[in-house]
Amino acid sequence: MANVFGILTAILLALSAFVAFKNKDHYEADISETHKQKGLLDKSKARLAVTEKFLHDLPIERAGVDAEVQELTVKEAGLKKINDDLKAQIDEKTAKIAANKQKLDEIREKTAKVGDLKDLAAKMRATNAELVELAKSIADDEAKIESLTAQIAATDKDIAGAKAKFEKFANNESLPSLKTKIRSIYPNWGFVTLASGNSAGVVTSSTLNVVRDGQTIAKLLVTAVESSSASASIVPDSLAGDTTLMVGDQVVPGQKASKPVSH
Repeated sequence: MANVFGILTAILLALSAFVAFKNKDHYEADISETHKQKGLLDKSKARLAVTEKFLHDLPIERAGVDAEVQELTVKEAGLKKINDDLKAQIDEKTAKIAANKQKLDEIREKTAKVGDLKDLAAKMRATNAELVELAKSIADDEAKIESLTAQIAATDKDIAGAKAKFEKFANNESLPSLKTKIRSIYPNWGFVTLASGNSAGVVTSSTLNVVRDGQTIAKLLVTAVESSSASASIVPDSLAGDTTLMVGDQVVPGQKASKPVSH
């Protein structure tokens, strides 16, 4: 009988140990899941902070872009007026040259019909002086036309540049002249900061390429822009192979991406 109780006691102790071991596994799994959920919560809070800052800065940035667009529109109107004035001056100078050439031809024709040059020596001297003056006037006018033509070409170039810049802002594209670098990296949250901002041509919602050794290794989507800095999300699946982004990597304009990376 004592042996039976001993065996039963041993069985109960073994069952108790097994239950305790299972309870420990469940407890450790709960702790691990709690840590995992806390990590996800921290990442969500970080992304929420970035999003709230972006939403806070968006009206200010939009106001800045609208002001710059208005400034570019005014500048374009001013450049167009200058261009029109220069063209009007060219037309005036061209007409004057044509009139002077016609007058010069008339004088030459009169000179060719002169019979006795001895009697008309005084008139010839006056005519020659007038011819010299007319030739000088024509040369001066042609030089002015050349200068005005150069000014028009420069004005047209400024207008084209202003239009191109306006179109880039309107299409959420950074300027082609943009060349900047990665200032800092936050891999856990999937975004980086840049060493340049809208003063260098960075535009919100534009897509940028990260370039190393002449090769594009990742794409970025700009989420917020300030005067001399910007932040951008890493485009999903755009990081090449086992490549790791580094501070100082070159950043240039690229094609648009669909959405930022999420975690």
